[in-house]
Formats: sequence, C-alpha cells, structure tokens
Amino acid sequence: MVPIAAANAATHSPVGVIGLGLLGGELAQRLVRGGRKVIGFDVNAERQAAFGRFGGEISSSAAGVLLSCDCVFLSLPTHKEVAEVVATATHVLRRGQIIIDTTTGHPESTEAQGTELAARGVVYLDATISGSSAQVRNGSAIAMVGGDADGFSACKDLLDLIAQQSFHTGRSGTGAKMKLVTNAVLGLNRAALAEGIALAEGLGLDAAQALAIMRAGPAYSRIMDRKGEKMLNSDFTPEARLSQHLKDVRLILELGAQADLPMPLSAAHRAILEEAEAAGLGALDNSALVQVLRGLTKKEAGP
Repeated sequence: MVPIAAANAATHSPVGVIGLGLLGGELAQRLVRGGRKVIGFDVNAERQAAFGRFGGEISSSAAGVLLSCDCVFLSLPTHKEVAEVVATATHVLRRGQIIIDTTTGHPESTEAQGTELAARGVVYLDATISGSSAQVRNGSAIAMVGGDADGFSACKDLLDLIAQQSFHTGRSGTGAKMKLVTNAVLGLNRAALAEGIALAEGLGLDAAQALAIMRAGPAYSRIMDRKGEKMLNSDFTPEARLSQHLKDVRLILELGAQADLPMPLSAAHRAILEEAEAAGLGALDNSALVQVLRGLTKKEAGP
C-alpha cells in the first residue's frame, strides 16, 4: 500500500491545479471558495491572470505546482498532455503525493499512468467529472473516481468541494471508462433535444413552447435545463466545447468496438459532430450541434 501524505486532510495545506481552462478554472474557484489555498498553472497567461484575480496563487510551471502541493488536480485536454506534465515533473514527484486527474483521457493510457505513478509511490486517481463547467460552478457535477481506495478516502473532503457526489468506481482507468459511458448517454440526450427543437422550428411551431412541453412531460431530461435555451437562442458561448465532446465520442466508439458492440447511435452522433466541427463550430458550446440539425451547416457550405 502506498503511504498517503497526511497533509492532504489539513485545510491549511495548499492544493494544486494544473490546467485552468473551462473545467479547471471552475474547479480551482470552488476550492478557493471552500477555503483552500490553491496554487495553479496554465500555459495560457490570460487564464493564469483570471485565476489570480479570484484568489489563487500563480506558479510559473506545472513542476512548481507539484513541488508545492501534496495533492494536485490535473484538468488537461487529453491524456497526452497529462503524460507530458508527468514526464517533465518527474524530479519533483514524491512518495505519498496524490494526483487527481479530471481529464477525460483514454482509459488504457489512464490505467498505464496510474501503474507508472504507483511504482514511484505516487497515488493517481482518475477523477472524471460528469457535468459542464457551469454545473461545476454551481456544485451539481458528479465525480467518478478510479484508483486507490485509500487515496479516494483521503481526498473525499476535496472531492466534496468540487462535486455534488463522488463515486469510487474501482481501479485506475475505471473513472475514465465510466465518464465515457455517461457521456455517451448525455451526448445522445443533447442530440435528441437538438433534433426535436429543429423539428419544431421546421414545422412552424413555437419552439420555446415545444421545449416547455418536453420539460413538463416524459420526454424530459436534465440536459434541457442547460442546453434548451442555448439552442433556442443560438447562444453558443462555451460551457463545454463541441470538439472536446467529439473527442469523447471517438473514444466511446473505440471502446465499443473493443467490446464488439455496434454503437449505431454514437456513430450517427459522431457524424453530426464532425459536420459541426468542419463548419467551424468546434470551439463553441456543444449545444451548437443544433446548427447541423437545422440544416444550416450545409446551407452555409453552399452547393
């Protein structure tokens, strides 16, 4: 069993956050509002400045964060960036340190990362988050955590600051797998909502009333609460970027193929997202897929 740094439980012990984008920035803010001293780093100077304005302490490097903190959150685009951070910070990693990785990475890479760090005495938790940056902000997100059970218990106070509920899913890699399972359903709910709104508009119905009726009846899903108005108003200010979800859907289909499952709905969803990305919508909120279902991306592309 890997010994876990006792400082994790102390409220005066600094917590690190590497990656201060949409999700990481909100995680860092919740930790600060929870009374923790937070040391953060991002390659983007504007994100670092924003982090400093809401009370965080800025580090000049990812290694600096890992050197200063016994417990460090990672919130990076993919497992490749996670591996790069770990590789460049090998000299500061230490026995008993805990890394909580909220990145939605490839489960096999995540499991391998956990094995590699465990050999160095570092506890690695793949703590994927179900929920957008807005849901992290309001405390309604869910954490699905794979890895060492004692490490999960030691970090429960921190997880309670960033998520409404946290679940220990098993060994390293299972948090990443569970995130992809939930994202498969979440993404398809969002696509179904977009298609319904596009159909209501196409039939000349009051789309706002259609959304209200769907929310009142058995068609309801929680995705309507966040994404319905964004679709109606074509407000695609990003809470979770479309290209990031396309990356997840590709992983979902890869895992489905490994399990010998057909996954026809996710395959159709990937095609919709790829058309949206090709139309230049990748950096927008994932609700922007409604533009494909409205037929607007084909119209913009021309004959």
